[in-house]
Amino acid sequence: MAKQYKAMVLSCIDPRFQPLVQQYLKRRKLSGQYSAFTIAGAAIGVTAKKFNQWHKTFIDNLATSIKLHKIKKLIAINHQDCGAAKIAVNKKELNQTEEFKIHHMAFKSLKKKLKKIFPKLRLETLVIDLRGRIKNLKI
Repeated sequence: MAKQYKAMVLSCIDPRFQPLVQQYLKRRKLSGQYSAFTIAGAAIGVTAKKFNQWHKTFIDNLATSIKLHKIKKLIAINHQDCGAAKIAVNKKELNQTEEFKIHHMAFKSLKKKLKKIFPKLRLETLVIDLRGRIKNLKI
């Protein structure tokens, strides 16, 4: 019988945030208790039209994690100063308000997509800053 893990964690490839995400998950006592999916932009990468070819890969991977690891929750961790956010909207720079709107839209789109495909899966939406502070964006 497959072991049930607590969650899947969707996070970004940005090396600045890898240790911060791991520290955060360790503080939550999730070390060794989650499946991981790391892709440029995190929720932006799996929802933005600019990265459309990645969407199916994420959904297939999530479906596999649900099947193999019996996960019940997706923890999506986006981050500030996100290069993928800039690429998604074709801008060289974004102010904090613009970037926040992009994170919000990505999370909203992800929630809508998950509700259709995996209606029982819970979604936690977080944004981490360069200091490792986490903000919960309730969608």
